[in-house]
Amino acid sequence: AFVGACLERAGVGSTRSLMARSYLAWGEALAEPRTGAITVLSRGDDPSLGHVGFIVGLTASDIVLLAGNQGDAVSVQAFPRSRVVGVRWPSSAAATPPSAPKPPLQATDAVFERALTHVLEMEGGYDEDPYDPGGPTNLGITLGEFVRDKGVELTSDNFAAMKAELKAIPRATVRRIYHENYWQAAACPELPPGLALFHFDAAVNQGVAGAARMLQQAVGADIDGEIGPLTLAAVASYPVEETLAAYADVRRRRYRSLPTFWRFGRGWLSRVDTTLALAGEIDRSMPPLVPPQPKGPKPMPTDTDQTPALPDAKWWGNSMTIQGIIITTLSTVLPVLGPVLGLNITAELVHQLGDNVVTFAQAAGGLIGTIMAVYGRLRTSTPLERRQVTLSM
Repeated sequence: AFVGACLERAGVGSTRSLMARSYLAWGEALAEPRTGAITVLSRGDDPSLGHVGFIVGLTASDIVLLAGNQGDAVSVQAFPRSRVVGVRWPSSAAATPPSAPKPPLQATDAVFERALTHVLEMEGGYDEDPYDPGGPTNLGITLGEFVRDKGVELTSDNFAAMKAELKAIPRATVRRIYHENYWQAAACPELPPGLALFHFDAAVNQGVAGAARMLQQAVGADIDGEIGPLTLAAVASYPVEETLAAYADVRRRRYRSLPTFWRFGRGWLSRVDTTLALAGEIDRSMPPLVPPQPKGPKPMPTDTDQTPALPDAKWWGNSMTIQGIIITTLSTVLPVLGPVLGLNITAELVHQLGDNVVTFAQAAGGLIGTIMAVYGRLRTSTPLERRQVTLSM
């Protein structure tokens, strides 16, 4: 899945198969491993199994592979050359034909404009909350960031003047700061559109490096605060919807850990929910990577269909549920039906045994029978059948 997702994202056709060995028929064969090539490795003694990834390094005895499902994650790992089954290189036939449009997987300027509109709606206008560590802020741009962008040092002498300029900051300046310091700095153009919007919002509100670490945590990549090829490869190995959900959970946990959560927490969590909904809407509007298959009548089942068989039936007399019901019933009616069954339960007998003993026996029988009936019903997995029983006298 990881190799296929990377190829499709690059505009190169994959095998669109989950079988690693399907890539033995992809592209052109190479006689020797080469950096950047796709290689298929053996896995155990089963000739149908394998492991596939991209070669990112070579040593005398090993190949270094970037692949998924390495320690349940996308990672770089060395494997002995003896496990190499085949090395493949893309051919002209494997590339997407020039006439075929490349799927719009990466965020565009239009996505940035939509993301910027969303962030400005979330940030609001000028604010100077004493509990906000960012200090005076307008449209999400803090006073400190504003003066750094101007290339001046904030002092007590120019503090009031800089605040006044921040309140009147031109919209073009706001757009440029967000595009350069957040959209580009956070590698948003390299991400799928819906995820790019969500990541951009996180970078604005929780810092570029902080957003990178949260995204890396969401996709199981090494957490270093920088979005690079390995993080992007990990992102490509998961559906965007799953990444968004995991990313949102990480953001919420991060917010809850902050000492000012009591003050801003409700707004922060609402912001995550609103941004997640918009990102999901954008993601769902994107065309799928794999073209939909033509619709048609479902094939008729064949003899090879692996339909699970029903379990064998058993005689009702072997059912714990039935046995429990019988015990419960007998413990209740036995004193009445005793004479009919040949058991003469007289008052003298009850007196000799003691009223409490008889009552306890009835209660115990009823309790045991009820437990058997309930337990048997909960664990039942086999249908019952009627069976002819012949009594020989």
